[in-house]
Amino acid sequence: MMHRLPQVRWSTVVSVLVLVLATVGLGASLVQQRLHAQAKTVEAPVFEVDPLWPMPLPNHWLLGMAIGIWVDDKDHVWIIHRGASTLHFNELALTNKVGECCASAPPVLEFDPQGRLVQAWGGPGQGYEWPDSNHGIHIDHKGNVWIGGNGEKDAHILKFTRDGKFLMQMGKYAASKGSNDPDNFGRVAKIWVDPKTNEAYVADGYKNKRIAVLDADTGKMKRYWGAYGNKPSDADLGKFDPAAAPPQQFRNPVHCVERSVDNLVYVCDRQANRLQVFKPDGTFVREAHFAKETLASGAVWDIAFSRDPQQKFIFLADGTNEKVRIVVRETLKEITNFGDGGRQPGQFYGVHSIATDSKGNIYTTETYEGKRLQKFVYKGMGQVAMGDQGVVWPKR
Repeated sequence: MMHRLPQVRWSTVVSVLVLVLATVGLGASLVQQRLHAQAKTVEAPVFEVDPLWPMPLPNHWLLGMAIGIWVDDKDHVWIIHRGASTLHFNELALTNKVGECCASAPPVLEFDPQGRLVQAWGGPGQGYEWPDSNHGIHIDHKGNVWIGGNGEKDAHILKFTRDGKFLMQMGKYAASKGSNDPDNFGRVAKIWVDPKTNEAYVADGYKNKRIAVLDADTGKMKRYWGAYGNKPSDADLGKFDPAAAPPQQFRNPVHCVERSVDNLVYVCDRQANRLQVFKPDGTFVREAHFAKETLASGAVWDIAFSRDPQQKFIFLADGTNEKVRIVVRETLKEITNFGDGGRQPGQFYGVHSIATDSKGNIYTTETYEGKRLQKFVYKGMGQVAMGDQGVVWPKR
């Protein structure tokens, strides 16, 4: 006996085929979306802001423009700020004591890893000339504290013990003779001391246009150089033009100097939006530009290295665009950045200086009306947005 197959409507077959094709198409689309999403992420160090660090200051103390930071070998965080002259907060209360709040904190402050204030000191004293506008702080391998200054007549560097005892002044106030002066400086932005050679590298600075290298014990200048290793010139470079060829001299300010584990010296040419790399003798190696169209104060303010043995990453503070850029040190290519303009934790108002501790955490200070210190906790390597991450708020 022959069995008749059930009659199938062609409309049903067509509907099933359409559904299958649509499902396949949807699957392919989802795969493409995933691949596209993956293409917009990159493996990089992951950070979250710690909104509870540091602890509040005692004595009704306030910070002014915070314009220097360093982390010592105990993971203690040191900052320097400008105090009452930049506080603008209820000036009558500060100067005439008409109310309970507030007072300017001393210029130099030391915090332990938990964010507790350990000590505070600094300011004018006998035997030295305190800068009109202190700028930058460094704790060397012997525990000494180095301070620069970018006031109009600041032409000197100060060196203290960690508890504030004066040790040495290099240069004299109001004595600058320009970028080829072997004895004085020109509004120093930052100092970094090489523990291997005991040489102090000076980003000199807001008036001069050079890197100067000193004997860290005697303060005697050993060598100096300008952009591309050229002899420094104080000629006026005119208004910055992003479309023009890179200038053959540093623009003001020469804002940072740091040396890496493989003996390369990195220099922030802030207003030219570039990071230049040298050998310790001043031989030019290479350069890279960041946010090249940035005007005014520029994009390359300060750097710190990641704490892995190879120092694979550079963390670059950009106080005009209000972010921290993460750069692969080998290629000088930016892969991601975090931060945004604002006053909430994880945002910035003039992010000025940056440092890392032994655990890989990042610390930043802010100038202008920012006037604060922030901590960004290192969470290991992971996939993050390529380009702008925005505010790195803690995961709930």
